[in-house]
Amino acid sequence: MNHIDALEAEAIFIFRETAAQFKKPVILFSGGKDSTILIYLALKAFYPAPPPFPVMHIDTGHNFPEALEFRDTLASQYDLQLIVRLVEDTIKLKSLVDATGKFPSRNVLQSHTLLDAINEFGFDACVGGGRRDEEKARAKERIFSVRDANGAWQPYNQRPELWNIYNGRISYNPETGQPNENIRVFPISNWSELDVWNYIKRENIPVPNIYFSHQRLCLVFNGKLIATSKYIQVDETDQIVTKTVRYRTVGDMTCTAAIESNATTIDEIITEISQTTLSERGQTRIDDQFSDASMEDRKTKGYF
Repeated sequence: MNHIDALEAEAIFIFRETAAQFKKPVILFSGGKDSTILIYLALKAFYPAPPPFPVMHIDTGHNFPEALEFRDTLASQYDLQLIVRLVEDTIKLKSLVDATGKFPSRNVLQSHTLLDAINEFGFDACVGGGRRDEEKARAKERIFSVRDANGAWQPYNQRPELWNIYNGRISYNPETGQPNENIRVFPISNWSELDVWNYIKRENIPVPNIYFSHQRLCLVFNGKLIATSKYIQVDETDQIVTKTVRYRTVGDMTCTAAIESNATTIDEIITEISQTTLSERGQTRIDDQFSDASMEDRKTKGYF
């Protein structure tokens, strides 16, 4: 068994533990490479039966069109039970103040929609593609990460996970059967970005085409390349350039920067990642750079 085999076996074990310990889990899907790998791992974990979990996407309304097209194609190909909930609907229903400014990210508002959807369906575990190498707050997560009734994460109140024993015990309302707590499950927590791409290569897993080099009209902001779109505010003084770029991570168009790259194949991406000293989120996510604790602040308020 090589390194990738061991990571795959661990992830499959985590999926099966999730099915065994929880009443109603769901896979959270963003359209990116990490959540795509989750789908393929789930297919392997429960083959020949289909995955026993639905797949849910919290749509901010600021997504890359390529990611939405990929999501729908994947769901149709594998006959997945796809649930989509819109942040736009939550804004109207709860009279929330929409994000404004040059790059109006809805990441904070996304938490409202996620928590509402968890309550709507009674999900007691949400499986996501978070990895510890992505960001400092992610590195603090357990594989079974407890959230309280309000979806909040407490970094100082994490359960020990010794000898691959995962404690998914949570309390349920005895009258309604609804969970009083929630577990976020991270099957690929121990994977690196390089591991992900090596697995994509080995398993021949399709990913959205924006991960590969292409030409795109970009706004130059603090040395980063932000794709122009109807979601961002372009001023007369802004520098707009056409660059050959690709994306290392797929977030909203309002908060995800592209990198200059000529990598058009998976082998070229693997070579490029092997030579970089910057993490994918550190290099490309604007929303993580508002403060040293941006991600942790969002997670304590219900963010994934």
